[in-house]
Amino acid sequence: MTVWIFTDARKQIGDKDHLKVFASEEAADVWFAENDPEGVAFEYDVIGPPV
Repeated sequence: MTVWIFTDARKQIGDKDHLKVFASEEAADVWFAENDPEGVAFEYDVIGPPV
């Protein structure tokens, strides 16, 4: 399983809006289209047992 993570460098570490975690690339694309068309998310593996 993977997630897509966006880091907003304009926010301070610890700010609730500093990171966005998306369950799918499609979910990230929808959010970016509405909120930050220039933004980019990176895919990361989720560490832990499969669900």
